[in-house]
Amino acid sequence: MIAHLSGELASTGDRWVVIDIGGVGYQVQVTEPTLQDLVATEGRVMVHTYMVVRDDDIQLYGFSHPRERELFTILIGVTGIGPQTAMNILSRISFEDFAIAILSDDEKVLTRIPGIGPKSAKRLILELKDKMKKCAATLPGGRSRAEACDAVSALVSLGFSEREAEEAVNAVIADLPAPTVQDLIRASLTRLRERP
Repeated sequence: MIAHLSGELASTGDRWVVIDIGGVGYQVQVTEPTLQDLVATEGRVMVHTYMVVRDDDIQLYGFSHPRERELFTILIGVTGIGPQTAMNILSRISFEDFAIAILSDDEKVLTRIPGIGPKSAKRLILELKDKMKKCAATLPGGRSRAEACDAVSALVSLGFSEREAEEAVNAVIADLPAPTVQDLIRASLTRLRERP
């Protein structure tokens, strides 16, 4: 499997780029946010990739951050969600808003994404929420265990390890007065993204 590509940006199109590495151009399907990041980068670029091999095709999907790639792999594991639909989801909704929509059973947010109908939205919520139910956070300061537990579960369902999720939630919970689950997810994702 090709885990990442690093080279010169040779050309771009509608949600795809060609990265030149030693005279060989690799075409990579990318999300809209990743395309914007790559176009704004001067010099060498790097994308974290996921390779899909089919009988008649090999496709590379590229992401600016490893966490986006992890969410992509989680999404294509959902029944009825293929790589193109997963890329469409990642192009249309932020990491944080997607997590909040799944956690709060918000089908309306999900059905605003082109290609996601009511059945797909229900399936996403059902299959990803099951992963969110695993939570064993120990919380400081007597804060609401339920909110933090739900936030940790949401982060785990997005591909973070349970330890990473618990550390992030525990780190941000003290700074938030009476946080909601959404507040905790948003602050934790910001903290996790800022890590090197």
